[in-house]
Amino acid sequence: MCCSPASLCPPGPTTTPPLRRPPRARCVEGRGAASEYHSAATTRSLCSTPFPHRSPVLRPRRRIPASPSSARVAAALVHTASVAAFNKGSNFIRLFSFKCQRVHLQENKKACSTKFQEDWDKRFNLPRITDIYDLKPRPTTFSLKKNRSPAGDENGTPMDKWNGYVNSDDRALLKVIKYSSPNSAGAECIDPDCSWVEQWVHRAGPRKEIYYEPEEVKAAIVTCGGLCPGLNDVIRQIVFTLETYGVKNIVGIPFGYRGFFEKGLKEMPLSRHLVENINLAGGSFLGVSRGGAKTSEIVDSIQARRIDMLFVLGGNGTHAGANAIHEECRKRKLKVSVVAVPKTIDNDILLMDKTFGFDTAVEEAQRAINSAYIEARSAYHGIGLVKLMGRSSGFIAMHASLSSGQVDVCLIPEVPFTLDGEYGVLRHLEHLLKTKGFCVVCVAEAAGQIQLEARESRAYDLVILRSLQELLQKSGATDASGNVILSDIGVHMQQKIKMHFKDIGVPADVKYIDPTYMVRACRANASDAILCTVLGQNAVHGAFAGFSGITSCICNTHYVYLPITEVITAPKRVNPNSRMWHRCLTSTGQPDFH
Repeated sequence: MCCSPASLCPPGPTTTPPLRRPPRARCVEGRGAASEYHSAATTRSLCSTPFPHRSPVLRPRRRIPASPSSARVAAALVHTASVAAFNKGSNFIRLFSFKCQRVHLQENKKACSTKFQEDWDKRFNLPRITDIYDLKPRPTTFSLKKNRSPAGDENGTPMDKWNGYVNSDDRALLKVIKYSSPNSAGAECIDPDCSWVEQWVHRAGPRKEIYYEPEEVKAAIVTCGGLCPGLNDVIRQIVFTLETYGVKNIVGIPFGYRGFFEKGLKEMPLSRHLVENINLAGGSFLGVSRGGAKTSEIVDSIQARRIDMLFVLGGNGTHAGANAIHEECRKRKLKVSVVAVPKTIDNDILLMDKTFGFDTAVEEAQRAINSAYIEARSAYHGIGLVKLMGRSSGFIAMHASLSSGQVDVCLIPEVPFTLDGEYGVLRHLEHLLKTKGFCVVCVAEAAGQIQLEARESRAYDLVILRSLQELLQKSGATDASGNVILSDIGVHMQQKIKMHFKDIGVPADVKYIDPTYMVRACRANASDAILCTVLGQNAVHGAFAGFSGITSCICNTHYVYLPITEVITAPKRVNPNSRMWHRCLTSTGQPDFH
């Protein structure tokens, strides 16, 4: 018969006992928490004999990593359970305390993942005009039937598949890599365990039901910011798709947001015939400009013109303006769908694989690098220096360096560097001239000039540290879009390189190339032309589906819609821990410059 715990198991200390060989005990009651994990036979056996020296029961299987908050909660649970168990004389409940810790951490982890999932679904729920209007959908007028052979019916092919309709509940995964550790290259984790959470976003495409009468719709297109390859391709496809739905009243707003309020700038009627061949040239058929009037003035103009759909082509600043217009329209309860299309050669908009114009810019930049390589290789101690665009990120410089394969040093804003000193860029250039006889340097326009404050980035879930050094003095001036006017890092480096080699008595022939405006004024290449075509078409599909305040983009190789609010929180930057930057370093062979 089992004895009383009170008589044989006196109260112990008030602290959690360490995990070691347990004290000998004549018996332990086989009831309570212990019976949940062990059979009665095991309990009886351990009650009648002393605990073995190496009891597998008391050895935790593995350590469970936990966040600081969950660890504190788990520790409190372990302490409470262990003290109570020891006072009762039950060594099995000490085991239960460890099991409780594991169960609690797993439940806490699950709760954290669930909370993240709920928050994600809420943030990425697309705004609709039905949020403020009680509208009933009607069958879509978008149909490819006129372009298909009726023979499809004989094979039993559903009409839906002919027209490529997308179900409203279709989603695409934003991320597909499951990281096992936060230390993995490019890891994006929501907790220290890198718990997997499915991040679903809305799939883009035509719906079977729409919320507008095409014959009554007036659609407007506006291009803002700077030039970018592919603008005319997007304008062309928006017009084509609108006409496929049956829209007759399509206009272009000249010269960006300025066209809404500047006197003398009239809207331009657009049609398939007018835009048929505009994709054969670079630039913007409608013209571009930076800045604009107050949001209220723009919405006043939209209301006066009776515009139902507004398609906005632009980058981060333009997207912010589009979101402001969307919010003002909702505030006034206007039935207006505002849909953006991401345009920037810098590729610095969050969450997207790429923006249109980026591939073309990289291709043109590669040609400049190839020219710098030929110049440097053909000269005695030649140094080819190429400055590429990249106001807040170094994507063009990184990708152009990778594609050319001829760059020895790539400098981007996200990675701090120094020019002088033992580990500076200039000392490395000396080494290259001694070993190779020439070298090629590629530098982004914002390299060394941007202070990256210590903050947690939602793009990579990592902390970007403040730049170690600002190479140039800032003027503090801004352009019409509010962007800081940067100093010319290319000219600065050209002068520094010349002075350095003159001071050490080594001849150096520096060839400086700045293709800044050449890379953005050209026609879109094949890759960008396809991207522009799909983005333009999907923008129209999104407007007819009743969405507003969204952007049409490509994520994880799939075409999706994202809320504008989620892509304008900060510029996308090169992750210095990403595999792509590591590949660039492998290609250039450059060391750390600090």
